[in-house]
Amino acid sequence: MEGSILAGRDRFPLENGMRLRLLSALEVLQARREAAELAQTERERALCSNACLLARALEHEQSGEPVFPSGQAALAGLTVEEIASLAARWSEFSRSENPGPEISREGLEKLKKN
Repeated sequence: MEGSILAGRDRFPLENGMRLRLLSALEVLQARREAAELAQTERERALCSNACLLARALEHEQSGEPVFPSGQAALAGLTVEEIASLAARWSEFSRSENPGPEISREGLEKLKKN
């Protein structure tokens, strides 16, 4: 994704030389589709969804290259706890930078000015 129209910033640096980036709607759909193929049971769906999202959102800070080429690679390279923690950080970042329908009129005016 080049840049969000409304987001304040598109990337969030982590402490380890990596960063999380916002995803386009298409990238989120692709992550969901990949997760549906990976998950063999309903209980696996959330973990696979988060891993596939991270495969698209987690990148090396210097090069901008993805850390993982696929959700399956993210599942192989990260622990369950790491996936959960990074996915939660991405979700928080996305919510803070992407205003939703609940944005106040004042918040909307501030976005327009920026």
